[in-house]
Amino acid sequence: MPGRHINDHQMRLYMKIRATTPAPAAAAGASISVASAYRIDSDPRLPSQKKPPRGRRRPDPLVEFFDSEVVPMLIAAPGLRPIGVFQEMQRRHPSLGENVRRTLERRIRSWRALHGGDRDLVFRQVHEPGQMGLSDFTEMGDLKVDVAGVPLVHRLYHFRLACSGFEHAHVILGGESYVALAEGLQNALWALGGAPREHRSDSLSAAFRNLDREARVDLTTRYEALCRHYGMEPSRNNRGVAHENGSIESPHGHLKRAIGDALLLRGSGRFADLGAYRRFIDEIVSRKNARNEKRITAERRVLQPLPANRTCDYEDTTAVVTSSGGFTLKKVFYTVPSRLIGHRLRVKLYDDRLDLLIGTTSLLTVRRGRPGPDGKHGHVVDYRHVIHALRRKPMALLNLVYRDELFPREAYRLTFERLRECSEKIACKTLVELLSLAHDRTCEAELAEILTELLDTDRLPDLAALQARFAPDPGRLPQVHVELMPLCRYEALCESTFGEAA
Repeated sequence: MPGRHINDHQMRLYMKIRATTPAPAAAAGASISVASAYRIDSDPRLPSQKKPPRGRRRPDPLVEFFDSEVVPMLIAAPGLRPIGVFQEMQRRHPSLGENVRRTLERRIRSWRALHGGDRDLVFRQVHEPGQMGLSDFTEMGDLKVDVAGVPLVHRLYHFRLACSGFEHAHVILGGESYVALAEGLQNALWALGGAPREHRSDSLSAAFRNLDREARVDLTTRYEALCRHYGMEPSRNNRGVAHENGSIESPHGHLKRAIGDALLLRGSGRFADLGAYRRFIDEIVSRKNARNEKRITAERRVLQPLPANRTCDYEDTTAVVTSSGGFTLKKVFYTVPSRLIGHRLRVKLYDDRLDLLIGTTSLLTVRRGRPGPDGKHGHVVDYRHVIHALRRKPMALLNLVYRDELFPREAYRLTFERLRECSEKIACKTLVELLSLAHDRTCEAELAEILTELLDTDRLPDLAALQARFAPDPGRLPQVHVELMPLCRYEALCESTFGEAA
């Protein structure tokens, strides 16, 4: 058509029609003029082939040093990043502007495409149903989850079937360890209802960190025994080669983004307790599994059956209760009832708790603590274990090593600090009595609310008023004596009843 250039498509269409029809008819079929048709017959090159090559619009800013300086650097250090080359060129040539960076990066990319060395390849795999399950840990600190007013420092243990995409996630409070792996893996297998033939993990370097040779051998033996218990062949990818574990590494990002979106829709990352947060994670994972329900159901049919029972997913150790009313384990001090002083306890060490036993008799379960980030010892303290001794020695509270951990709620600590401004002796005695009141009358939460109100109005607690406000002291309750009737009285009643009936 007049005023429009002929494109390659029109010319190809004309040449196709021209093979069987005269030039005027072929020109009409391709929507070009007859003159253009005869011109094409004399010069069959496409319009794009007739355009002259585009030259540079400005001088090459790299012509002075690319071949002489940059290329030798790329040959000597193949792994050198373009930004490193650019910064070195700026140091050598101060007049080189920032606007040259993208030009240099493109030139290096083109040079490496023509002259660079061979690169590693990622080989896509075909996964058979029931063949492989994968485990790994992922950091969750960037989601800023808050549990009971305290930022939750945690990881996620993540399990996935390579074929169907079944997933399971378990909140881990400590670092990567065998205990966390064993608990999370067994939870995943029992939720799945079967076991794959092979279990792949990373090199477990984080779990082996800071362990001596004997402990590393023991950890390896326990991991192999765990896989053998479920009939799985253990395998590991090479250290630092994440794409060998690609069937779990990529889903890490998908799962974390799904959790982040759910937190945004929820409107807050605050949870009342750890159980609520774990239920939140389980709900998100169950939604992901629901989308793959058909494939998961099909793969379940070819999984290995589970054994009759779970195997050990804790670390078994012992601890001796000292005269301080507790024991130290992995740089954390735990309090226990004082009646256990001198006893050797058996400790089942889980990721988030400790089960304490004497022999095979279970005593209690306590929350697992962690050492401080600076390496200092941690403390897990229950004031109920020591309050009876503090009542006899209230001034011991002043310089107590675990004083801040002793207070069950923030209101008690703030009250102690306020009372210290008046007198340290009064502060110790008052707080010990308040803790005793909370223990004896089972009013820890209600008492904390009252202390908060007093602090807000700049008042000090009145022990007598608080003791009168709550339930009466069990020690001052009247003793009720019940006189039991002798059994002969009942026999006499039975005789009289039978006599009347006769």
